[in-house]
Amino acid sequence: MGTAAKRALIHDPYWESLGGGERYTCTFVELLLEQNWEVDIYWHRDVSKDIMERFGIDISKAHYCHELITNNYDLVFWLSDGSLPVSKAKKTIIHLQQPFHQVGGKNIKNLIKSRFYTFVANSKFTKSFVDREFMINSKVIYPPVQTEEFKPGPKFKQILYVARFSNLTQLKGHSILIESFKRISNQIPDWKFVLAGNTNVGTAPSDIEKLKDMAIGSNIEFVLNPNLKDLRMLNSKSSIFWSASGFGVDEEINPEKVEHFGITVVEAMSAGAVPIITNMGGYREIVTNGEDGYLWDTSDQLEKITVELARDTKKTAYMSNFAQNKSKMFSIGRFKNDFIQLIK
Repeated sequence: MGTAAKRALIHDPYWESLGGGERYTCTFVELLLEQNWEVDIYWHRDVSKDIMERFGIDISKAHYCHELITNNYDLVFWLSDGSLPVSKAKKTIIHLQQPFHQVGGKNIKNLIKSRFYTFVANSKFTKSFVDREFMINSKVIYPPVQTEEFKPGPKFKQILYVARFSNLTQLKGHSILIESFKRISNQIPDWKFVLAGNTNVGTAPSDIEKLKDMAIGSNIEFVLNPNLKDLRMLNSKSSIFWSASGFGVDEEINPEKVEHFGITVVEAMSAGAVPIITNMGGYREIVTNGEDGYLWDTSDQLEKITVELARDTKKTAYMSNFAQNKSKMFSIGRFKNDFIQLIK
């Protein structure tokens, strides 16, 4: 008789948002399915079609359940909202994708639970907060990025920013970038700035209209709710990638308001765009300043670096190659290998 397949239960309370945490979770599900695990996802509906459309990841062989009964599973993967579950599975992995703090991590119940679980953080930045909060030693496994799917094409005089238009969690800083582009547009008159991102969670139509009003008179384009094909094309054509995420935030007081990692930055680098991004949070783990991109502290720095890079095509091409090489550190293959070692 053959050995029964191992069983895993997946908990992610944010499937409707389809953000970075869901990409992380469904890539882990994909890995388990490849390893012939039986996978149950705790959710009220089948999200596999949405996952395929948004991320290009096939989890259609997973099942869905409506009860959180953990004792019949070899593994529970729990994307945390800041709380810890009661799990009776043989192994429980708690994924902390945000720098949770002041969530009662040291209360006696959590301290007892944490002794039996394995904790995974999505960056060293996140780890620095959650380890203190829960008195743990989490393992950093960076998010999986489809580096093989984001490829450079013929480059245009185009700056790209990809981010949700919502500011419910991180402050994305769209207005800061619009103002900066307007200030330098006369110095780089042939360049265009593209703002792309989802509007499906926490974005009011008036928010978009305000940004569009700010952009009037400038060569600024908005791409709302792009699909995966759109994002690949935008990245392939762009020479520079901007971000102002978290700008103006005290990251020690409000770490949740800055980028905890930065998947869209790595996608852009993989496609050969040179990142010019805020010197904050997880971004510092992606970019080595002046080598494969730039980290900025003030809008003056952002604008000065951008103008210099836009005028120096040789330097842009040189840094583009370094950015592409750096992006491979965050590939899906590396992510899966790290988790294979963890679930042995």
